[in-house]
Amino acid sequence: MGRYKCALLVAGACVRVSVPRLRKRMTKREKMGQQTASRPRERVKVLITGGRIQRRIQALAAEIRKDFPGEPLHLVSVLKGGVFFLTDLARNIPGEVSFDFIAVSSYGEKTHSSGQVRLTRDLDSSIEGKTVIVVEDILDTGMTLQYLLRLFQQRKPKHLRVAVLLDKPERRIAAVHADYVGFSIPNEFVVGYGLDYAERYRNLPYVGVLLIGPGLKKKPAED
Repeated sequence: MGRYKCALLVAGACVRVSVPRLRKRMTKREKMGQQTASRPRERVKVLITGGRIQRRIQALAAEIRKDFPGEPLHLVSVLKGGVFFLTDLARNIPGEVSFDFIAVSSYGEKTHSSGQVRLTRDLDSSIEGKTVIVVEDILDTGMTLQYLLRLFQQRKPKHLRVAVLLDKPERRIAAVHADYVGFSIPNEFVVGYGLDYAERYRNLPYVGVLLIGPGLKKKPAED
């Protein structure tokens, strides 16, 4: 409905004419706010509780120490996702333990691997002659791990083993395996306990399946 104004006075009476209501033009900031408000909803469904994760890590730590009794262990975490796992694993391994960090790039902000791996941060010290445990949050296509194992083998460690919190065998491309596995999981897009979606959800104390969209459907494991 338009607004009315007294436009003419006829014999002392006010003759009203309709003036169309002008639509307010949205500012750029308002448009951006509207787009943000319409972003798909997200929710995380718990897959592995924090309690189960901690119990399994304790068992893995005991298994690793049993395989290398009394020997100094050097844990190498793959940033950023492996930090949570390395921290809890190191705290549960008795005896001498040291650690270092390495970073590679293959995912970016996408939900699928690009198939190419690039070293973005190297180790701080030599691993020659050391018993090295590569600590990964998840073994997926195996491309990252294959790259790291080739790189580390060239540096002549005494022993080279792999510990992963999660194993997703359905997604495997490279012919690699882990020596110590926390949990084998289905082909779902998972977040939490170091795993992220566009750098979010890493801080969750559990591992969960990401649900996204109006109907909160599962996020595809790959695009």
